[in-house]
Amino acid sequence: MNQMENEPKNQLTESSIRYPGWGVCVAAFIGVMVSFAAIMPYTFSLFIEPLAKAFGWHREAISSAFGIAAITVAVFSPGIGTLLDRFPPRRIILPSILVFAAAYASLSLLTPNISRFYLTYFVLGVVGNGTAQLAYTRAVLTWFQKHRGLALALVLTGSGTGSILIPLVTQAVINQYGWRSAYLALGCIALLGIPLTALLIRNRPLPVAQVDHHFQSGVSIGSALRSSIFWIFAVMIMLEAFGSNGLISHLAALLTERGISAQSAALALSVMGASGILGRLTTGLLLDRFFAPYIAALMLAISGLGILMLTNAATALVALTGTALMGYGLGSEADVVPYLIARYFGRKHFAALYGLTWTAYAVGGATGPIVVGHFYDRAGMYQSRMVAALALTCIVGAMLSFLLPRYPAEPYNAAVDAVLPKELAIES
Repeated sequence: MNQMENEPKNQLTESSIRYPGWGVCVAAFIGVMVSFAAIMPYTFSLFIEPLAKAFGWHREAISSAFGIAAITVAVFSPGIGTLLDRFPPRRIILPSILVFAAAYASLSLLTPNISRFYLTYFVLGVVGNGTAQLAYTRAVLTWFQKHRGLALALVLTGSGTGSILIPLVTQAVINQYGWRSAYLALGCIALLGIPLTALLIRNRPLPVAQVDHHFQSGVSIGSALRSSIFWIFAVMIMLEAFGSNGLISHLAALLTERGISAQSAALALSVMGASGILGRLTTGLLLDRFFAPYIAALMLAISGLGILMLTNAATALVALTGTALMGYGLGSEADVVPYLIARYFGRKHFAALYGLTWTAYAVGGATGPIVVGHFYDRAGMYQSRMVAALALTCIVGAMLSFLLPRYPAEPYNAAVDAVLPKELAIES
């Protein structure tokens, strides 16, 4: 009988493959893979040309739907975060998935009335972060201390995996059956997150005899908002979101305008997702070993370089290389932000503060696509200098990370790294 089989249940730690927290990570991985984070930004550009042809809508008008969803995410994420700090995560995630899936499926019934299109993206924004990493990382963080960076990275590779597979599936359905069927297919894909979420997603139970101070400590929301650290986070995230979403939301249309096939454009989106997985895993491993803001600076600089390569991309090879670099760098943002919030501000109000950073992300993510669409409509093309400006915003965001101070030391707590089944209370 091997050592793992002899390992007592009450001695399971984060280093054991049987540690229940890893099951929570797997469920969160699947949930994030088919969430708002994977579906909305990585498939939006695939519908720009079909919708423009079907209804005669201008690209700036179509891009406004992306902005509406992003702004709505900005408004509702803090509220979702507050609910996640107060209630078990499944009570928030499962209803959000159902609404999200139904809204996407309803886009298959679009008419020339563009207000219907906008209303649906408003609904997607309301529930979006209830399906994505904001919701799942709150639960995962309660299970980990020693391997927190790796756990976050594994969860967040879900959106990268989804961004590889979902654009390819979506483009194939568009080519074979049309854009209406593609929207219906996306609604069905979103439902795949329900089974494992219902079975496994939960906060780490706390011992009856002792409420673990580690999970309950942290500064107040007001104190965090008065800190310059939080606002450095916010500006960094806003600049990165402006540049990345401004490009991602138009990427397929930009590449096809330059003579690259629609299939290659969809492949570029998938390559970006694949490199994002590698970027997230690399970042997760580095976060447990090095100062996180320096890692963020490096990754954002790589992303900016990738965007610069796309300024004059005229071949599939250049497009794929640029999107690979872009995706690799952008993979860090989703890992670093929740990690830094937990390190600087603690976990007591983690989800609410994470929700507020999503507000900053959504403001940048909303304005970027609209600005790019506006300049396209004015110039009649995607200008190289406009793409270069998007790269610059990521580089400036990277420079801001050097303003962050050292985070306070976090002593290792052996009690956090163990499961004590006989003393566990109900889900916290």
